[in-house]
Amino acid sequence: MTAYKDGDPTTLNRLYGRSIGKPLRAQQQELVDSFLPKIAVPEEGPVTAQRLFGEDCPLHFEIGFGGGEHLAYRADLLPDHGFIGAEPFVNGVAQALTHVRDQRLANVRLHAGDALQVLARVPDGALTMAYLLHPDPWPKARHAKRRMMNDGPVQMIADKLKPGGEFRFGTDHPVYVRHALMVMQRFTHVFDWVAEGPDSFRKRPSGWCETRYENKARTQMGHEVWYFRFRRK
Repeated sequence: MTAYKDGDPTTLNRLYGRSIGKPLRAQQQELVDSFLPKIAVPEEGPVTAQRLFGEDCPLHFEIGFGGGEHLAYRADLLPDHGFIGAEPFVNGVAQALTHVRDQRLANVRLHAGDALQVLARVPDGALTMAYLLHPDPWPKARHAKRRMMNDGPVQMIADKLKPGGEFRFGTDHPVYVRHALMVMQRFTHVFDWVAEGPDSFRKRPSGWCETRYENKARTQMGHEVWYFRFRRK
């Protein structure tokens, strides 16, 4: 497998990376067993705001929500919007469930698994915003096709966003920045890069919270963090 062969996460038909980490604590396991089924995205059928939340509200989708901090922050900030999050790492799902429970977020639905399988069931033009924050960079060239920032996933995100909808992408990995910008260069007919100046991608936009991962990357690992906003034409 090399960076020059055809393929991306929409065609590989498998998830890479870990799905299970440290054993869950008893309370976390209880949330996964009892609370998750109550707010889980249905396994089949269309994924619509009306079906998930009982009304045709603005719909947001976060691909790989990590521990759910950003998802919970946005859902709390916009209580009249609906939020869908998908994450294969069960420990992250358990953390997100804690946020949803403690903050009493009735406008969140979660999927413990492949985000693209859920995103594919969202009707075209239904999303107000899509988020891809600090995905696994897969820095080796031979693993480039595993990156979520590839033509197939970006085209799917474009299809699901309504005109004027926004796609937010963030990373602290320089290899991924270069790769992502090369990919987005092929989508200038679909997206406008929202930037207020030459350094705007180094400044966190309003409404974009700093997660623990981002803080660790910046303060402990000395990484620079980049923020990108793309508006659907």
